[in-house]
Amino acid sequence: MMGRHLDRRTLLQLIGGVAVAGVPRMSGAAVESVVIAGGGIIGANLAYRFAKRGASVTVVERTKPASGATANSFAWINSTYSKQPLSYFNLNRLGIEAWQQLDRELPGDLPLRWGGSVEWYGDEARAKAFREEVRHHQGWAYPTHLIDDAALRALEPHVEPGRVAAAAHAELEGSVDPVRVTELLLERAKSAGARVSYPSAVTGLDERNGKLRAVKTTAGEIEADVLIVACGTDTPRVAALAGVRVPLKESPGVLVHTPPQPRVLERVVLSPVVHMKQKPDGRIVCGSGFGGSPTNDASREAAEQFLSKASQVLPAFARTSIEKVTLGYRPLPQDEFPIIGFPPARRDVYVTVMHSGVTLSPLVAHLAVLEILDGVEAEPLAPYRPARFNT
Repeated sequence: MMGRHLDRRTLLQLIGGVAVAGVPRMSGAAVESVVIAGGGIIGANLAYRFAKRGASVTVVERTKPASGATANSFAWINSTYSKQPLSYFNLNRLGIEAWQQLDRELPGDLPLRWGGSVEWYGDEARAKAFREEVRHHQGWAYPTHLIDDAALRALEPHVEPGRVAAAAHAELEGSVDPVRVTELLLERAKSAGARVSYPSAVTGLDERNGKLRAVKTTAGEIEADVLIVACGTDTPRVAALAGVRVPLKESPGVLVHTPPQPRVLERVVLSPVVHMKQKPDGRIVCGSGFGGSPTNDASREAAEQFLSKASQVLPAFARTSIEKVTLGYRPLPQDEFPIIGFPPARRDVYVTVMHSGVTLSPLVAHLAVLEILDGVEAEPLAPYRPARFNT
């Protein structure tokens, strides 16, 4: 049974590296082997952390690593204005700090760009609301501030913002190449002893006396003390095998990707027309909303029309081509908040599914290790337990 509680202050110390990297497990710990269903960015972070703690880890991936929601993510690390209420803001704020710790732990290895985000609006009604959003987050000690047109152009000299009624620079944020991060962390996990099996889908559970003994997959059975469900939109199916209800709703997102370009974007850019970022390899990823667009039209024609419109903001788009267009279905829980932790009356199945999977993935890995291996209840996860859908 979980008895100890982990509060935010202690968690900040842990994420800061005081007591995380390479910590051995307590001798005689009940959990020896973990199966992680899902080889996306959450599964990769989990595999890396559990392997570093000395657990026997097997990642089971239905297709190939980083091929689902991870591959189709805008991959913006933030705790910005939509992250409310305070508990959810704090969770994402801790997520940013977990990324900073991971960046320090693997210096120079992560395809990660800091520098924050810039966002602006030309419509006065939306600008008024935006100024209030910025002030609200400043009240929560988020490092963001309003800027004028000149400051915006200085931060992003290749951008043509048009009319700027209100703009802000959120300084702490960043972005990653989610596919490369996933591949890198899985390689690190394998170096620490983890196994990665794909293509291999979870098909059932072998339970003895009400306790998990093994996970059944299309590649055979794998002995496990705990199954961690981290498989994005496939989470409801896999969780149902353990009698756990995980309701998601459809959330499509279309992103347009360019070939590598000279450096034209310094940070995440959120304009009224296009949201865009440039990856460390020079590729630009763009869409018309947070993490994509509310459409499922991934046709080449629609992408070309979008890029033409976006060139009003970033003229470089007029000189580039389209490398690919991706349509992804993001794992969005029914109430839009994360679902993380053990379901009621089970300590051998652990669920991790959320819309902000990129921002939260290193943090979720830290917390899952503490909850599963050390029997700790992480206070920041209290509002997000599966029990709210399984009572």
